Amino acid sequence: MTAKILVDADACPRSVLQICFKIGSEYNTPVWTVASFNHNIESDYHVVVGNASQEADLKIMNLTGSGDIVITQDWGLAAMVLGKGAQALNPAGRIYKPDAMDFLLEEREVKAKLRRAGGRTRGPKKRTAEDDRRFECSLKTFFAPTP
Repeated sequence: MTAKILVDADACPRSVLQICFKIGSEYNTPVWTVASFNHNIESDYHVVVGNASQEADLKIMNLTGSGDIVITQDWGLAAMVLGKGAQALNPAGRIYKPDAMDFLLEEREVKAKLRRAGGRTRGPKKRTAEDDRRFECSLKTFFAPTP
């Protein structure tokens, strides 16, 4: 089976989706999008799930195979797909590395604990054209020939 790009499309910026479709076409790689029924996404391989918590993540996990590329902002999902032999990339162009996942997951837990206690954490910065360029460059690195 050929590798594919899987996009956690619930919170994925439109520009990132378009870049995925462009790169997928360039490298003859299917792009799968997974999102709840609350989103209107046009894709040749679109999977609609319910809006229950983690439903899209579970579907992505079931669709992911070794060698696939998963686009997600969810550090937990990234950790799980890395464990399946897939690659993971966030929409800002950050490539998730297995050796950094423990730190990211611990940071996520600390922030969640702070929010549960009534504290506030920062939201994401406004997306820029530079974010799109960084994402596209990072995604292309997965298709570069290995020496």
